[in-house]
Amino acid sequence: MNIVTFCDVKDSAIDNKYNVEHFQSGSSGDADVAIIDINTIFEFEENKATACKSKFVSIAIIDDEGDYDAFKNFGIDAWIKHEDISELNGLLNVVQKRCLS
Repeated sequence: MNIVTFCDVKDSAIDNKYNVEHFQSGSSGDADVAIIDINTIFEFEENKATACKSKFVSIAIIDDEGDYDAFKNFGIDAWIKHEDISELNGLLNVVQKRCLS
Protein backbone atom coordinates (compact mmCIF):
# COMPACT_ATOMS: atom_id res chain seq x y z
CA MET A 1 0.00 0.00 0.00
CA ASN A 2 1.31 3.44 -0.91
CA ILE A 3 0.92 6.29 1.56
CA VAL A 4 1.56 10.00 1.08
CA THR A 5 1.83 12.26 4.11
CA PHE A 6 1.07 15.95 3.83
CA CYS A 7 1.92 16.55 7.48
CA ASP A 8 4.83 15.59 9.70
CA VAL A 9 4.39 11.96 10.69
CA LYS A 10 7.36 10.21 12.21
CA ASP A 11 8.56 7.37 10.00
CA SER A 12 8.55 5.11 13.07
CA ALA A 13 4.76 5.60 13.37
CA ILE A 14 4.16 3.68 10.12
CA ASP A 15 5.22 0.07 9.52
CA ASN A 16 7.96 -0.36 6.97
CA LYS A 17 5.70 -2.76 5.03
CA TYR A 18 4.08 0.36 3.57
CA ASN A 19 5.65 2.59 0.94
CA VAL A 20 5.60 6.09 2.47
CA GLU A 21 6.24 9.33 0.59
CA HIS A 22 6.21 12.83 2.02
CA PHE A 23 4.37 15.20 -0.31
CA GLN A 24 6.76 18.09 0.32
CA SER A 25 9.68 15.88 -0.79
CA GLY A 26 7.93 14.73 -3.93
CA SER A 27 5.19 12.25 -4.70
CA SER A 28 4.84 9.62 -7.40
CA GLY A 29 1.10 10.24 -7.61
CA ASP A 30 -0.01 6.70 -6.79
CA ALA A 31 -0.94 6.95 -3.11
CA ASP A 32 -3.69 4.72 -1.78
CA VAL A 33 -3.81 6.69 1.48
CA ALA A 34 -3.24 10.38 2.24
CA ILE A 35 -2.46 11.45 5.80
CA ILE A 36 -3.15 15.07 6.69
CA ASP A 37 -3.62 17.36 9.67
CA ILE A 38 -5.38 20.67 10.23
CA ASN A 39 -2.36 22.63 8.96
CA THR A 40 -2.21 20.77 5.64
CA ILE A 41 -5.88 20.42 4.71
CA PHE A 42 -5.77 23.08 2.01
CA GLU A 43 -2.49 21.80 0.55
CA PHE A 44 -4.11 18.35 0.43
CA GLU A 45 -7.24 19.70 -1.25
CA GLU A 46 -5.17 21.48 -3.91
CA ASN A 47 -2.89 18.51 -4.62
CA LYS A 48 -4.80 15.30 -3.90
CA ALA A 49 -5.49 14.65 -7.59
CA THR A 50 -1.78 14.62 -8.40
CA ALA A 51 -0.61 12.82 -5.24
CA CYS A 52 -3.22 10.06 -5.01
CA LYS A 53 -4.84 7.37 -7.11
CA SER A 54 -8.38 8.02 -8.27
CA LYS A 55 -9.61 5.76 -5.43
CA PHE A 56 -7.86 6.64 -2.17
CA VAL A 57 -8.57 7.00 1.53
CA SER A 58 -7.86 10.16 3.52
CA ILE A 59 -6.85 10.01 7.18
CA ALA A 60 -6.83 13.14 9.31
CA ILE A 61 -4.78 13.52 12.46
CA ILE A 62 -6.73 15.69 14.88
CA ASP A 63 -5.65 17.44 18.06
CA ASP A 64 -9.05 18.46 19.41
CA GLU A 65 -12.77 18.63 18.70
CA GLY A 66 -12.33 21.84 16.70
CA ASP A 67 -10.15 19.98 14.19
CA TYR A 68 -12.88 17.40 13.67
CA ASP A 69 -15.41 20.15 12.99
CA ALA A 70 -13.09 21.68 10.38
CA PHE A 71 -12.44 18.35 8.64
CA LYS A 72 -16.04 17.16 8.41
CA ASN A 73 -16.71 19.49 5.47
CA PHE A 74 -13.82 18.03 3.45
CA GLY A 75 -15.07 14.45 3.13
CA ILE A 76 -12.29 12.89 5.19
CA ASP A 77 -12.61 9.10 5.42
CA ALA A 78 -10.99 8.43 8.81
CA TRP A 79 -9.69 10.30 11.84
CA ILE A 80 -7.14 9.54 14.50
CA LYS A 81 -6.25 11.66 17.51
CA HIS A 82 -2.67 12.89 17.62
CA GLU A 83 -2.31 11.38 21.08
CA ASP A 84 -3.24 7.96 19.59
CA ILE A 85 -0.75 8.10 16.71
CA SER A 86 0.88 4.90 18.03
CA GLU A 87 -2.28 3.12 16.84
CA LEU A 88 -1.93 4.41 13.26
CA ASN A 89 -0.81 1.03 11.91
CA GLY A 90 -3.98 -0.59 13.23
CA LEU A 91 -6.04 2.01 11.41
CA LEU A 92 -4.00 1.50 8.23
CA ASN A 93 -4.62 -2.25 8.42
CA VAL A 94 -8.37 -1.66 8.72
CA VAL A 95 -8.31 0.81 5.82
CA GLN A 96 -6.42 -1.68 3.66
CA LYS A 97 -8.83 -4.51 4.41
CA ARG A 98 -12.12 -2.61 4.29
CA CYS A 99 -11.58 0.18 1.80
CA LEU A 100 -8.85 -0.82 -0.60
CA SER A 101 -9.33 -4.52 -1.25
